[in-house]
Amino acid sequence: MSLRHGLLGLLNYGSMTGYELDKAFKASLSFFWQAKTSQIYRELDTMERCGWLTSERVIQSEKPNKRVYTITKSGKEELAKWLSLPEADIADAMRVRSTFLMRVFFAGETSIEQSLELLRTYREKCLESSKGMSAAHEAISEYGAVVGDDRKALCWKLTLLYGEAFHAAGLDWADKAISILEAEAKA
Repeated sequence: MSLRHGLLGLLNYGSMTGYELDKAFKASLSFFWQAKTSQIYRELDTMERCGWLTSERVIQSEKPNKRVYTITKSGKEELAKWLSLPEADIADAMRVRSTFLMRVFFAGETSIEQSLELLRTYREKCLESSKGMSAAHEAISEYGAVVGDDRKALCWKLTLLYGEAFHAAGLDWADKAISILEAEAKA
């Protein structure tokens, strides 16, 4: 997935400001795709130049002016084309490229205490992220009510299910790895 396609997908549900897109993206997609606010705005400008969306500047008297983005016919076609691509990205979903796991692999070069600290920090991050899934639940419920399409909301929930399983697997792995290293430290 590219950030552009994620933004097109959100705009397909209705026009939004850059702020609203940033908020919606971070509330509903950030557990599997991260983007900085500056990246989102940069992509919106690029997508407008591509003709995938239009923007209208709205002048406000008591608030800062804003730009409202709307997906175009060309943008809808691009989204549909991307959604109908063959399974090329499924293989990508099965690959793991992790600097963290590379560090774990070579952690034998450090002390057990250092390795345990690395794993405990990872475990805490997993725990924090899994607690953050409730925000994604709320966002999916909120956007599902706005869109009013149960099938779309169901697909959103499927990604959330993956996120929950991912975090649970991370916690399970961390607990096992910590236990193994703690036993090694005692030996």
